[in-house]
Amino acid sequence: MRRSLTIAVVMFTLLLACATTGPGGKKSFILLPTSQEVAIGSGMAEQVEAQEKVLDDQVWQDYLTEVGQKIVAVCDRQDIEYQFRVIESDQVNAFAAPGGYIYFYTGLLRQMDTEAEMAAVMAHEISHVVARHGVKRIQTGLGIALAYELAFGEEGASEALNAAIGIGMGLAMAGYSREAERESDDYGVHYMVKAGYDPQGAIGMFEKLAALGGGGGNNVFENLARSHPKTEERIQNVRSQIAQMDLPPGLVDNAERYTQMKKRFPDVTGDQTP
Repeated sequence: MRRSLTIAVVMFTLLLACATTGPGGKKSFILLPTSQEVAIGSGMAEQVEAQEKVLDDQVWQDYLTEVGQKIVAVCDRQDIEYQFRVIESDQVNAFAAPGGYIYFYTGLLRQMDTEAEMAAVMAHEISHVVARHGVKRIQTGLGIALAYELAFGEEGASEALNAAIGIGMGLAMAGYSREAERESDDYGVHYMVKAGYDPQGAIGMFEKLAALGGGGGNNVFENLARSHPKTEERIQNVRSQIAQMDLPPGLVDNAERYTQMKKRFPDVTGDQTP
């Protein structure tokens, strides 16, 4: 009875606090603290990097981090340290784990023609972290009891953390809701423009992935290409958003630089162009 009352009081207290989850100071109620969100993301990252092959090219890793940090610098969440990794895989895939762990697969990067297209996907993934989409779903999946243990360090918190990591891994492959994708599309275009990138890169990336028809890996940019009507709707939404923006001069796509970077990817023999 006493424990139940304590939980009720703490839950009520938490409802009085909220976290920034979008541009313009948008707020949402988040149960799990940032420290536990990062712990979940770190645990997921360990599993991903144990199962997948991180690209052995520091130039590419630094390049992805450079573009990622440009988006981070203008996003609405600065309370975590973002981590960026390129995975060597034919999967046409990118995803964000809670706490700012962002992964791009070479299968997706090979489809791109400009840095602006990469920035569009990067901004979309960072937007999931800003909006805490993953954390919201994980805390729902955990249920009240486990979420309480994880949030407040109760006995069994390590078990709750392991459960949260497992839920997070499953959700990473399942993709997000249509509402969450729309929100990340919207935030993503906003952030890439603030970072100095031509938002037409977002249109180009959407069109490329729509043409794939879902033939890539399990995720395909958050299941973007699984449904053509859905994809076309998202393309139209982004076109409308761009048309209403007062775009600053000097936005870039850095196509030439990106073309040179693509030449560094391993060929069929596993060699790399220096």
